Amino acid sequence: MPFNPFRRAKVDVEDQQKIDKSLNKTRGGVLGRLGTLFQANEITEDLWEELEEILIMGDVGVESTIKLVEATRERVRAEGVKKTSDAYQILQEEMVRMLQAEAPPLDIDNPNRLLTVVLIVGVNGSGKTTTIGKLAKYYRTKGKRVVLAAADTFRAAAIDQLKIWGERAGVSVIAHKPGGDPGAVVYDAIRASQQSRDADILFIDTAGRLHTNYNLMKEMEKIRNVAQRQVHKAPHEVLLVLDATTGQNAITQAEKFGQSVGVTGVVLTKLDNTAKGGVVIAIADRLGVPVRFVGTGEGIDDLAEFDPWVFVESLMEHDQQ
Repeated sequence: MPFNPFRRAKVDVEDQQKIDKSLNKTRGGVLGRLGTLFQANEITEDLWEELEEILIMGDVGVESTIKLVEATRERVRAEGVKKTSDAYQILQEEMVRMLQAEAPPLDIDNPNRLLTVVLIVGVNGSGKTTTIGKLAKYYRTKGKRVVLAAADTFRAAAIDQLKIWGERAGVSVIAHKPGGDPGAVVYDAIRASQQSRDADILFIDTAGRLHTNYNLMKEMEKIRNVAQRQVHKAPHEVLLVLDATTGQNAITQAEKFGQSVGVTGVVLTKLDNTAKGGVVIAIADRLGVPVRFVGTGEGIDDLAEFDPWVFVESLMEHDQQ
């Protein structure tokens, strides 16, 4: 059954192992029934109905489930597939297609850019500050010089927490006093990154709770403008941090939050703590942006760059063993 328009590139083995381990609860949950379902002798209407039920219960969501099942059924029909094992392979391929969320490759680790500026957004409690610390460690381990900007000046705790994570990651944190101007923090952080720190990557923390969408847009617009004036085409990535354990609520949250800030990718935290990892598929489909990283535990090294094939194979191939 020829198919391979977007086979994955070479994936870091450690990242692959982290993603596989983080899906233990999901494989033990409702989505773990997929492999058994496709061990049936023939492809029937009951199979498709039960597939829909499993996917919806696994937090793929109604809209994304219907789209996924219809795409799978159409290929099975068009290709004259009779074996359930072949239909199962098509399902996996369609999952990957949905997860790809047609987007350019992640543009953080760019050797041709003097300074890469990455804006990190997300509501309080999603694991945003922790994620920034993990990202800092992830790229510092890859040999990059990293600086963090504490532009969430609305909460003193956010600044303190970022400093703690900066120390753990072994990177510098540029911060002002609580209540200060976030734009001024970003300006100083860029200047420091370009001069005294000679950094490759600047991660900018932002406020996770603003009173209105108008305030949110104005705040992000100001930060963006400051970054753009100082660095060509900055910010180069805008990553939205979402908590996987909130399921479909994460999508609603992302739709309201993400429309204002031009999100280029998602970092999904606490994937290891949910039995409904199907939300990853729903996020990529509903938001139209790719999942870039997943949090795979509580430690500073528990972060993995996301790859759709690794995710789908880790989720489903165990069922066939």
